Amino acid sequence: MGREVDLPDPAAATGYDDPPPRMGFFTDTSVCIGCKACEVACKEWNLVPEDGLDFTGMSYDNTVGLGADTWRHVAFIEQRKPLGVQDVGMHHDIDVLELAAHGAGTAPDEASTTPTAPGDRGEFRWLMASDVCKHCTHAACLDVCPTGSLFRTEFGTVVVQEDICNGCGYCIPACPFGVIDQRQGDGRAWKCTLCYDRLGEGMEPACAKACPTDSIQFGPLDELRARADQRVRRLHQHGITDARLYGADPGDGVGGDGAFFLLLDEPEVYGLPPDPVVTTRDLPAMWRRVGAAAAALAAATAAAFTITARRGL
Repeated sequence: MGREVDLPDPAAATGYDDPPPRMGFFTDTSVCIGCKACEVACKEWNLVPEDGLDFTGMSYDNTVGLGADTWRHVAFIEQRKPLGVQDVGMHHDIDVLELAAHGAGTAPDEASTTPTAPGDRGEFRWLMASDVCKHCTHAACLDVCPTGSLFRTEFGTVVVQEDICNGCGYCIPACPFGVIDQRQGDGRAWKCTLCYDRLGEGMEPACAKACPTDSIQFGPLDELRARADQRVRRLHQHGITDARLYGADPGDGVGGDGAFFLLLDEPEVYGLPPDPVVTTRDLPAMWRRVGAAAAALAAATAAAFTITARRGL
């Protein structure tokens, strides 16, 4: 069984009465095959403009990163590193697809008890990962939006209302993950909505629906986190000790993510910040200090006027 997780409910904190369970994504990169079905499905359903047809020189990664016209981004990372220690008989318990997708170096029936050594044939592997907006528990983009264009839904997700966005761009530097972007020729901010229109109809987001390996899993966030814990333990048992969860901890700098990931290396390898924090976390204290300074200045000014008035008598 997975751990019991006490998740904060951002929808309830926002003011929704009796909201539904918080929904989100668990992206298991260990079974991502880099097919880009999620990118295509996202664009087709959400009418996101075409981009990324130019060769970038970055392997098969033609979209490079998230942006206004790329709400799902599949990263391709090449490494001279084995997938993990492979034991005889391991293939009977772990998906063959996982080994094939990441270039484990030996076919299941050729696995040995000796880890692959640097320089040996077959040490090469791919790390593939489909990135997306994290739908943070404590979302700085919501804090800085002056028009209310960004709002928290009843499912705990964060959505941009393009008809209200004035293109100020405050949300862009506020995002600790660099997710939000302004569309060229448009000026407004755009990002993943976690297919809010589909959620309202009881449907899963387009990217999860299209994923052929269930690398992208959608559902109630507490269930996904328990499932992710089991998955990490299973990979550790089979020698893939680098497997770790990213964004699943409610105690991290953003209160945990509504979209979290199973990674096979350090977050920085995937272009993710190792210790993200809410960029607006110090705003309340800053405003208190500004208020105190303003009050002190007003008191000093009043005192100066009083002294001047008395001297003039």
